[in-house]
Amino acid sequence: MAQLPTRKIDIDEDDLRDLKNNPWSKSFKPITIAIDGKDYSGTCGIRGGHTRNYNKKSFEIRLDGGKTLHWNAEFDDPSMIRNALSFQFFNGIGVPSPDTQHISVEINGYPQGVYLEIEAVDKRFFKKRGIGYNSLIYAVNDNADFSLVDQSTSIKKNSLFDGYELVTGQTNTKYRLVRFIRNINTLRAKQLNVYAAKRLDINQYLLWLAGAVLTGNYDGFDQNYALYEHKKTSKYRIIPWDYEGTWGRNCYGKPCGSDLVRLEGYNKLTSKLFTYSSCRLRYRRIMQNLLKTAFTVERIDPIISQLYKEITPAIRDDFTRKSSYDTFLDEPSFILDYIRERRGLIKEALKAWK
Repeated sequence: MAQLPTRKIDIDEDDLRDLKNNPWSKSFKPITIAIDGKDYSGTCGIRGGHTRNYNKKSFEIRLDGGKTLHWNAEFDDPSMIRNALSFQFFNGIGVPSPDTQHISVEINGYPQGVYLEIEAVDKRFFKKRGIGYNSLIYAVNDNADFSLVDQSTSIKKNSLFDGYELVTGQTNTKYRLVRFIRNINTLRAKQLNVYAAKRLDINQYLLWLAGAVLTGNYDGFDQNYALYEHKKTSKYRIIPWDYEGTWGRNCYGKPCGSDLVRLEGYNKLTSKLFTYSSCRLRYRRIMQNLLKTAFTVERIDPIISQLYKEITPAIRDDFTRKSSYDTFLDEPSFILDYIRERRGLIKEALKAWK
């Protein structure tokens, strides 16, 4: 059985110690890195949210020349495949999502265990797929819920750009998103219907929504996504990001049940769209189609099996993991049980949904 690709980093020991001792710092340290037999120069920093405090860190690698790679420790995920499985699922249903591969990492000659290498959503992502875009914005915290009010304080947001990070765009990119959020919340019914159709790729949004709902990403509706303005249509489209807390476990790896996420998901934009029967009907058809095709045990089981075939030998020898090897081996059954339960719950919810 083929071994996982190995990434080897050389970094000054003082720089490495500084990164690990200051996990919330945004500093990047110079490195040399071997990828597929070729040596590159670049920088390395710590990435993630609560995972920054873990002993096993996740890293962002910035190669000279502009390419960025995300190395996720996936420390809370006993299966090590939830992000990879989710992005394969989204790509399969027609929502462009990051490519992934599992790798073994060495730092200064010492094995660090198995990581998931995730493609960055940046200009290379769009070029690779032949997608034209005018702007790119990351949703970085739960204020990216398309509402006028801060979730934590119930007070009007200081800025409607709260929760977002501008990655690529012109000087008025922020203004356009702020205007979009304001209009979504303030326009009356007929005006809103026309405006939403003009500025949002509604079919693509509803397809993304269905994917987030089916995979059960509770954090995926008001953060953990990217927005871009499609070049040809000038409409907003959405890309999923950070799907470790899915398929029946939350972002800390705890079982959370198959009923955590409701049929409609959770954010203000969705609730506004669903005031229109035409959007509800479109969403119903999308969801029913996915239940017949993509979101089935028969379709997903082979993907899980292939991922497990690739990583099981490396996981067996990886002593950096939080979960036991036995728990890892039980995860395919856990995920398949989630799919069976989730399908039943969504079917019942569709029956009751008007």
